[in-house]
Amino acid sequence: MSVTRSAVTGVGSYLPEQIVTNADLAKFVDTSDEWIQERTGIKQRHKARDDQPTSDLAVEAARKALADAGKTAADIDLIIVATTTPDMTFPAVASIVQHKLGAGVGIAFDVQAVCSGFVYALSVADGFVARGLSKCALVIGAEEMTKLMDWTDRTTCVLFGDGAGAVVLEPREGQGTSADQGMLGFALRADGSKTDLLYVDGGPATTGTVGHLRMAGNQVFRHAVVNIAEGITAACAAADIQIADVDWFVPHQANQRIIKGVGDRLGLDENKVISTVALHANTSAASIPLALDAAIKDGRIKKGDMVLLEAMGGGLTWGACALRL
Repeated sequence: MSVTRSAVTGVGSYLPEQIVTNADLAKFVDTSDEWIQERTGIKQRHKARDDQPTSDLAVEAARKALADAGKTAADIDLIIVATTTPDMTFPAVASIVQHKLGAGVGIAFDVQAVCSGFVYALSVADGFVARGLSKCALVIGAEEMTKLMDWTDRTTCVLFGDGAGAVVLEPREGQGTSADQGMLGFALRADGSKTDLLYVDGGPATTGTVGHLRMAGNQVFRHAVVNIAEGITAACAAADIQIADVDWFVPHQANQRIIKGVGDRLGLDENKVISTVALHANTSAASIPLALDAAIKDGRIKKGDMVLLEAMGGGLTWGACALRL
């Protein structure tokens, strides 16, 4: 039986030029490089300029993904941006990206699921491509999390960074098996009763301000390990594969302890886990495509590999995606 799937045909990423090390933070926050690395595995993060909005980061990543796929802006008919740090309340970052890229009239909108946003956005784009509603989709995760930080709160400000990653999705015909190229299975979840564990204390309909990120770190950690493991198991079941069939795990880069905790719970081979958290910190919806691009560019992940993506973020939201490159 012939099945149309959405397949990743190009990947790209972008990180702002400014690097902020743990030692830099220790100059104005009560922290240290040792304290941060021991608890998170983070060594540094990138920070966007004040005059560099999220859309600028998204555009740079998008251009690289398009070049990697051998496509131009004229080929794009769908743009979805996963972000929790938009340039403005509206229009969507995706619309701004469409204009900055010089793409023609098409579909453009944002997805807001915080750190799980990229997995959510992939599932939405997959629906468009698999149903024949898009021939060339651009899915971007782009964030400027440093602009949500309370720089007096050492428990949160050391965790986050800025960046963007993008993929191009195109239709590919398969036989309806796990040997097909493309998206094979998703698991998406949300539990709104846990909103108080990870949130921003501002918004246009409440305070009229942007607000700052607030997090109950220990509780988020506990939920992350359990929820992500469940999501991974469900996504594998949806794709009709086993954990052992996965060549590479590309997790949301929140905290090295969470990545290890999930791996231990599922018995994952640590040599198959892609980790960039030390250099990027937590870039929310951008973290998965940033890590995916890094691992493809350095030759670890290759065409034909079975890849598993997973994330958890504020909402609480979580999800996983199994795909073959």
